[in-house]
Amino acid sequence: MSVHRPSSLQKACLLFSLAVAQVLLLLLQPMPAQAAEPCPASMAPIPGGTYRIGAAAQLPEEQPGRRLRISPFCLDRTEVSNDRFAAFVAATGYVTVAERPLTVEQFPELKASERAPGSLVFQPVSGSGPIEELSWWHWVPGANWRHPEGPGSDMAGRGQHPVVQVAYEDAEAFARWAGGFLPSEAQWEFAARGGLKDRVFAWGNTWNPHNANTWQGTFPRSNSAEDGYGGTAPVGSFPANEYGLFDMTGNVWEWTQDWYSVGHEPLAAGSDPMVNSAAATGDPRDPGVAKHVIKGGSFLCSANYCSRYRPAAREAQSPDTGTSHIGFRLAAPIAAPAAALTTALPVRG
Repeated sequence: MSVHRPSSLQKACLLFSLAVAQVLLLLLQPMPAQAAEPCPASMAPIPGGTYRIGAAAQLPEEQPGRRLRISPFCLDRTEVSNDRFAAFVAATGYVTVAERPLTVEQFPELKASERAPGSLVFQPVSGSGPIEELSWWHWVPGANWRHPEGPGSDMAGRGQHPVVQVAYEDAEAFARWAGGFLPSEAQWEFAARGGLKDRVFAWGNTWNPHNANTWQGTFPRSNSAEDGYGGTAPVGSFPANEYGLFDMTGNVWEWTQDWYSVGHEPLAAGSDPMVNSAAATGDPRDPGVAKHVIKGGSFLCSANYCSRYRPAAREAQSPDTGTSHIGFRLAAPIAAPAAALTTALPVRG
């Protein structure tokens, strides 16, 4: 019996058909899913872990230290800038608290002219005599986020500076629009430490004026601006901490969700705690006024006054009052599995 052998052309066609079939099989196979980024590009992933809030505490309101557990989350790498806030206002038409007149119901004792929109602005104290506490703060009609120091000041050259003159509800309104939320005090402090355990500052135990925008000199009279800035600095002008976060020390104070009380007693032990009720909290310096915790210090913090440019430090601020040294940053839920994130990012001892 004779056997028909394929010709050279037939062999070539067969090999070509097999090659095409293999390519088609590869193309039809599902592509492996790319690992999802845990956070948006503008945010840093903060690993879960435990830490002692108030560690290395120096002031009564920072005590006692309490051990807490924090779940992974995302946090803005920088404070919200004027440009970002301007985009929010352009998209929504939002009017900040400082741009609204004071109401007769809240301030019946004021004249109509005294209820004009405005806000609090820092002004250095001149002279050499005694200084009255808080005399450096002045109510300035027309001061708001567009005019941080009042009429005559504007946003020229300050698009990347942190937005200021924002009350708590202004920050919350931005957060709702942007799809984030204000961090709790526990989250903020954990992130500010950058994985360092019980250190005084965000970078260690030794103060370095070139690591943050703070006051150099004698507050509130003279600021040498050794760090390069007499007021706010563009966000990200100073070194980031180990989690890639900028300006967790100095520049501007930042709003948190927690209601303020002296010490951490109202803070329940456990995971992701927050003081979310104004009841049984308050500032003894201003009885009857419920305030929120602000963190991080600002360009007005100095060694001779305030010195609250430490992760453990905290201050109280009335939610209806913005100033020329308070801003905020946003947090957001984490996208990556918690276990994977905790493994990927170190928590340093």
